[in-house]
Amino acid sequence: MIRLNRKTTAALLAAFMLAAPAAANDSVASMGAGGLVLQRTDGIEMRSEDLYVSAEEIRVHYRFFNRTDRDIATLVAFPMPDLHGGIESDVALEDPLRMPFTTTVNGRRVATNVEQKAMLNGVDHSDMMRGLGVPFSPRGDATLQALAALPRPQIDMLIEMGLVEDRSWTDAGVRHPELTPLWTLKTTHYWTQVFPAGRELDVRHKYAPAVGGSAGSGFGDPAMADSEYLNEQATQYCTDDAFEAGARRMRSRGLYLTETWVDYILTTGANWAEPIGDFRLVVDKGSSRNLVSFCGEGVRKISPTRFEIRRRNYTPTSDLSVLILTGTRIDD
Repeated sequence: MIRLNRKTTAALLAAFMLAAPAAANDSVASMGAGGLVLQRTDGIEMRSEDLYVSAEEIRVHYRFFNRTDRDIATLVAFPMPDLHGGIESDVALEDPLRMPFTTTVNGRRVATNVEQKAMLNGVDHSDMMRGLGVPFSPRGDATLQALAALPRPQIDMLIEMGLVEDRSWTDAGVRHPELTPLWTLKTTHYWTQVFPAGRELDVRHKYAPAVGGSAGSGFGDPAMADSEYLNEQATQYCTDDAFEAGARRMRSRGLYLTETWVDYILTTGANWAEPIGDFRLVVDKGSSRNLVSFCGEGVRKISPTRFEIRRRNYTPTSDLSVLILTGTRIDD
């Protein structure tokens, strides 16, 4: 199975990037010595969250309420999807800042600041990378050229630290240098927001997620039945017998199957003063011919491509992972 890129995904919000995942619900943060830090607040309620998730776009609409008698000014953080190094990393994305997204508060666009870090195993190597003149992104020609231009002792140092893998190879007596970055780029947008005393605040985000995927799929393939890979997928995406049967039908029509993954971090929605008052999730599989699977109770089909979950007084305890299975006819 060839992975086109890692899952991320993306959604929105708040988490601090000591080692925050792909993205998450809005939450308050503070600026500490290491950067943005996620905090819990008892003064602000998330009255509602309306979330739309597809492979093409993520939209989320929040209504917050400051239940205190004073204005609350705080940082709000929005991490973009992590960009991982390595040979099985994202191939179509060189920097999350190239992914346009918009944030509005009460209908007005909000300008954000940006923090980027080069991380490996929870350690921030940004200052060292900056000193070496190496871009923080582990992808792209600019980073590879900067690494190749370093003196050999510095390259050896990066290899010893686990930040770079030497994958150089020799053919017909000619050595072909190849250095693979292994660190992770973490990108966080953040802004200072005032939550007015005793009033609601309307916050919306919209962006294209950095989806993951596979160039092939084992679903519907008898040779892959009860394989470790499909068992892992079943755990993460709650695939069932009906999903597997649908994949077999797609294969019987001569279709080649590929997977698309979209992740959204919901659990930071528990950082507000109360459970989410009114929660709505809509997952859109894009085409009525696609199959989709994700974990959740009370899923209801509301259109040929869209599925809905509604909750009252909801405290998310797990994150959302969506699997979309697409069939493509390949001409001989």
